[in-house]
Amino acid sequence: MAIVNSVDALPTPTLDMLHQLRDRLRPGQREIADWQGGRLAVSAVPGAGKSTGMAVAAAIAIARHQLHSRKQLVVVTFTRSAASNLKAKIRSYLKELNLPMGGFTVNTLHGLAWSIARGYPELSGLAPDAVLLTTNQGHRLIRNSVEQWINQHPSLYQRLLEGHSFDGEETERLRRQSVLRTEVLPALADTVIKEAKKSGLKPQDLFALGEQVQDEYSVLTIAAGLYEQYQTLLKQRNWMDYEEMILGALRVLEEPLVRDRWQSQVFAVFEDEAQDSSPLQTQLLEILAGASQNLIRVGDPNQAINSTFTPADPIFFRNFCEDCAQDDRLAEMTQAGRSSAIILDAANFVLQWVNHQATLSQRSREEREPKQLPHPLLSRLADKPFRPQLIHPVAPDDPQPNANPAPEGLGLEIHQPTDIFESVERIGKRIVDLLEKNPETSVAVLVRTNEQGRFVVRQLRRWHGEEFRIFEVGERDRKSQIPGEMLGLLQFLDRPHSPDNLKAALSALMERRLIAPQDLNALVTAPEQFLYPLALDPEQAPAVQSASRYCRSLLQARQQLPLYQMIPFLAYTLDYDQTELATADKLAERLSQQMQENTLEEMLNVLGEIVSSEAFEPVDAEESDDRYTRGGQVTVITMHKAKGLDWDAVFMPFLHENVIPGRVWVPPAANFLGNFTLSEVARAQIRACIHGEALPDLPSAWERAASLKMAEELRLLYVAMTRAKRLLWMSAAEKAPFSWSKPDQLDDRPPCPVIPALLRKFPHCTIDAADF
Repeated sequence: MAIVNSVDALPTPTLDMLHQLRDRLRPGQREIADWQGGRLAVSAVPGAGKSTGMAVAAAIAIARHQLHSRKQLVVVTFTRSAASNLKAKIRSYLKELNLPMGGFTVNTLHGLAWSIARGYPELSGLAPDAVLLTTNQGHRLIRNSVEQWINQHPSLYQRLLEGHSFDGEETERLRRQSVLRTEVLPALADTVIKEAKKSGLKPQDLFALGEQVQDEYSVLTIAAGLYEQYQTLLKQRNWMDYEEMILGALRVLEEPLVRDRWQSQVFAVFEDEAQDSSPLQTQLLEILAGASQNLIRVGDPNQAINSTFTPADPIFFRNFCEDCAQDDRLAEMTQAGRSSAIILDAANFVLQWVNHQATLSQRSREEREPKQLPHPLLSRLADKPFRPQLIHPVAPDDPQPNANPAPEGLGLEIHQPTDIFESVERIGKRIVDLLEKNPETSVAVLVRTNEQGRFVVRQLRRWHGEEFRIFEVGERDRKSQIPGEMLGLLQFLDRPHSPDNLKAALSALMERRLIAPQDLNALVTAPEQFLYPLALDPEQAPAVQSASRYCRSLLQARQQLPLYQMIPFLAYTLDYDQTELATADKLAERLSQQMQENTLEEMLNVLGEIVSSEAFEPVDAEESDDRYTRGGQVTVITMHKAKGLDWDAVFMPFLHENVIPGRVWVPPAANFLGNFTLSEVARAQIRACIHGEALPDLPSAWERAASLKMAEELRLLYVAMTRAKRLLWMSAAEKAPFSWSKPDQLDDRPPCPVIPALLRKFPHCTIDAADF
């Protein structure tokens, strides 16, 4: 499809550049660039270039329709780092087209919702001085909700206390009370509040659902009561959580005049990572898209790895894709240049084999004498975990440098060491071999848990010392200097003649290499003279003059800019990189949500509390910041954290069936309630309601929870495999610990079911001890 220019005023050279830009795209990416309006679903495989396709499509849409500040393209993504990266890419393409850097916004979903809700407090139901709930405050609020619920519902609580059997012994009663108050009920409340809120369910809705399903504990009735208490306390304390932002924005958009105003400013909505959206988030985007339904949703259902601990549910994006396919509005991005051919073959095989096991599982339940049975562990799969979408290599003329690179050695290595210690020993020797061949090789060890990561690091350092650089992501220092820098600069702007404040500002400028190193103590002895030297004052040295000009420019900006723009301005002044700019944006958003007055004094108070009492976590710019993927470094990182990244060589040890796909687990302390957890039962029942299905009873809900967890763990394995470019190294040791907090206590551990299947499919990739 050729690009159609709907604006005659667009200069011809720009049209030529649009065609050139579009022609660089792959199939699937081009469908986004060719989009002319209406709904479009884009299902992309790992490494297909989703963000590049979206950025080019955004730039072309801005150019084609001459978008501006009053008619904008709204781009929405899942994380601040992704928003920062996407914004930078769109700007780069606009620059390439010689177009202004406007006509679009890039937001996280919650950031977009808050920008809508905060402008209309009388409609959103959120008070103008409402404060965003911090993580610690949220935990305390849930605990308080639990205590109040217990006081108001003694009979339901007593039924939980009795469990399946109870002899009335006082010590056991006290133990059960502790388990219920501190573990079971807080977990139930946390899960249900998030699931229900993001699905648009209110406490009274859950009460009604509780009447439809009868169980020994009245789980949904308890959940509804906890949810109700939480909402009451939230309102009493004038707090709001992230879910309230979405709900508040939806309440605002129920007003026709306000909705029309917002829709008139939105040309179209582009959503990235759509597989992670909740029903309410999708509803918000559809409302903003308006009657034209100019909505592009891009995602990969096969990379949905958050649904068992967040309300994200890949079924909604899958349904969106199916609906769009019926209208011939589904594009598939199936070409990926990241990995060697054999790695793509291995990932595709896992996808097909797992889906086949799910099919066999369904048949085994439907047929009396099925011809073939699934792997015993996978017999609980209720649905296919994957959308049947295979990864294909890119075309020979693809512009991506070194696309589908040649493999390192076999490209796929499958090991079966004696124990986990030998696993890491083999990893270390292979890493040394790789780095000797090319010192700039990027290497990652992907683990399921941080405890496994700590074990890997300890053993690698035991065997190799400082032979190569190790970056353990789980242990990195998450404290950021950015809030402290901002506090120092803002304190200077508030009281510029304070020697301490001036020195703090100058120190920040000097540490950022914006002014020359010099004796700051000498400069701050006379702040007035330094900032505004008179004709009769001694002439300042060039370095001092430069420092003085910087400080005066900051003070001038304070007079000219509104307060909410100060943090972004200071970030640009300090020449922050992309990750730091995203972190500054996060900080500014946090301040705007927690400030009760729009004054510098209030900003300083809130920022001071953040600096003094919390470790502010910076934003991770996953695709641009090389701290995870730099060459010559061994990055030890969890599989979840690795999503969006890639390395030349990826090592995946400890692939045992108790880890992947694992099993739903009942903490031993809560066994008195039965062989299930209340939180997972409630999650499964709520999701059945949202999907329009009959509410399952306790055993059926627990089976559903097991299936959901198993499917997600298998998708997580697929995501981890597709991080590798040239070498994918996988292993399942014969002996491994039950608990990774005690790695020395080894026993026999069966491998993940995928490992034997891969060995049968790729027998030449088996690495024996003798070969190694």
